[in-house]
Amino acid sequence: MIAEIEKYIEIQNNIDVILKNSPVKLSFIIEKSGIKKPTFFKKLKEKRFTAEELLTIAQNVEPKTWRNETKEEILESLKRSEEDFKNGRVHSYEEVKERSKKRLENYRNGN
Repeated sequence: MIAEIEKYIEIQNNIDVILKNSPVKLSFIIEKSGIKKPTFFKKLKEKRFTAEELLTIAQNVEPKTWRNETKEEILESLKRSEEDFKNGRVHSYEEVKERSKKRLENYRNGN
């Protein structure tokens, strides 16, 4: 437990550097955090985000990492993908594009 707390403190103390080096735009992180922009920058300057806020930030800075997939889970997923491809369980680009358009329309219409 001590190691986890030390890691949390390290992240809290280096959050400005972490965000600066992130491939994700800061405006996106601020938006997803739900924190008002002036408050976000004050918290960033003072390095006083709550644990929940840091978790939300981390989930948006490293969306795949926070899921904690193991190497075995990733390899199994790749194996299933190869099986799907070999057995013809695939969708054309046009199908995926059309489905995406419909999902976006439903989202915009509140469905």
